[in-house]
Amino acid sequence: MANGGPVEHGYPHLEVVRTSITALYKRLSYDTIQAFDTSVSPVEVAFCDTDDLHLGAQRVARELVRHYRLPDARLIVGFREMTHAANVELAAGPEYFVELNDRFRTHRRDIGAALAHEVAHVYLHRLGLSFPGVRENEILTDTAATYLGAGWLLLDAYREDGASSQKLGYLTPEEFGYVLAKRARVFGEDPSVWFTSAQAYTAYVEGRGRARQDAEQPPLTAAGWAGRRRYARDRRRAREPRAGAGGVERGVPYVFSAEGAPGAGAGARAAGAGGRGVGGGGGLRVSFPCPTCHQRIRVPVRGRVRARCGLCRTVLDCDT
Repeated sequence: MANGGPVEHGYPHLEVVRTSITALYKRLSYDTIQAFDTSVSPVEVAFCDTDDLHLGAQRVARELVRHYRLPDARLIVGFREMTHAANVELAAGPEYFVELNDRFRTHRRDIGAALAHEVAHVYLHRLGLSFPGVRENEILTDTAATYLGAGWLLLDAYREDGASSQKLGYLTPEEFGYVLAKRARVFGEDPSVWFTSAQAYTAYVEGRGRARQDAEQPPLTAAGWAGRRRYARDRRRAREPRAGAGGVERGVPYVFSAEGAPGAGAGARAAGAGGRGVGGGGGLRVSFPCPTCHQRIRVPVRGRVRARCGLCRTVLDCDT
């Protein structure tokens, strides 16, 4: 929790965030993620200064437990002086002890944000989904909370001015905005209407622009002129006899390989522009990350192709 100190900005954890989204789809499945189509609403976690501190915290915790579909989990919330925003004891359950920073005694409107992260820890613990490093695991937790409809609270808790600052979670404000935009694209939500923090809205708009770039990379047909030109150049190089696997410069999302070489990820079902299946025979293939779940997709280099991601079921129009 940044409290009065500098707030990190930008996208330093973007690759871990993308890996986290892929891991969620792999562990939960498309159908389970679709069940989280409705985000936590502001009224469900509203907390007035006149509310009893402990009863109000327990009420918000129950709402978040319900949102994460943990009917048999019971959170016992307490407060103490600590460095971090909150901490949860990940025992066998069904009772979980959550400690919140004493700061929340007087900043009650942000209790829902702190609990959104901690209940996500419980949810992932029960799923058996984790990353090896502590920091990577916390980024996974923030990403899961946001993608599953509760993490907008964490971004809304971000406030910064010349005299003070506050940010909860391990993602930067722009990274929270990025994940929120990814979710909004899947479920057709507009989370910006829930923000009470002007800085949170600005970070969401910035993250939304970065997320849009994922859907505008070649070989997707939405790619811009410069990207398409670079892709055509790299494709020519990849077809040269001595180009070898890849044959492209660093920093681009796609990789070329000989058809028949081992693929990557869940793959995709592809059909040509005429609707007939394409596959088999010699030639070149290109692999690239799905703009929704970031699982790598591998399709033939044969002009206009429509591919369906085998993991998140997104249908993609490509010009390979």
